[in-house]
Amino acid sequence: MPENVPPARRPDNHGPTSPEERRRLLRAAALRPLNVLMLVIGGVFFAATLAWWLPPLTLITYTALVILAYRDPIFSARALGRPQATPDPPQDLSPERRARWLPRGETRARVEEALLNYRKVVAAIEQSDDVTRAVLEGALPRLHTAADRLVDLALAREKASGMAGELHRKGNPQDEGTLRELEDEVRAADAQISSLSEELLSLRAQVVRVSIGDSAAGREAASLNSSLDDLNLRLEALRETMSSPENHAH
Repeated sequence: MPENVPPARRPDNHGPTSPEERRRLLRAAALRPLNVLMLVIGGVFFAATLAWWLPPLTLITYTALVILAYRDPIFSARALGRPQATPDPPQDLSPERRARWLPRGETRARVEEALLNYRKVVAAIEQSDDVTRAVLEGALPRLHTAADRLVDLALAREKASGMAGELHRKGNPQDEGTLRELEDEVRAADAQISSLSEELLSLRAQVVRVSIGDSAAGREAASLNSSLDDLNLRLEALRETMSSPENHAH
């Protein structure tokens, strides 16, 4: 995890909201492996030493661990089967570092693969001759914007997936429309993220063609910038759709 970043925001639904949820959370805290292990260790040492002060000390420590677990918003979200909040990384970080805030899994792997190809395109431009760099001067800021918007989309995708998972668990028929919308948005984001690596490889091939320096270099550069503009528009449109609360009003 990157250094010097703010802690994750506490989810709005971090605590139990009903007696049943409070019982579930208390039971989960009481049976938490670390807490049970404390009881076992205390019992073993008492059996070995017969020290009278070990049982009360063990119970006090166990109770304190249960209380801490009960009040821990991360443990609470996990025990109650709720999605945990995804932190919003600072925007001044590189897209690669921001991508590390994504949960480990297929989405993060695809984003990291796309960012690797993004760096290859940037390197191809920066390592080209002066003429090629001048022709492709407008491509670099477009590439950086695309990389940032890719990470923004992936973060929004994870939040939408978490919301969909919560609606699934609730099983409320009134939420079916919202659930379908969220699932459609997640699928659209997955499709876009999956296609990014191939699109960036195509852009790298365009950079190579521009660097050859033939008479079509100008047209190739214009086509490259147009492709990047289209990519940025698609990424931003998807991200805005997934980030708009009114789209998911119950």
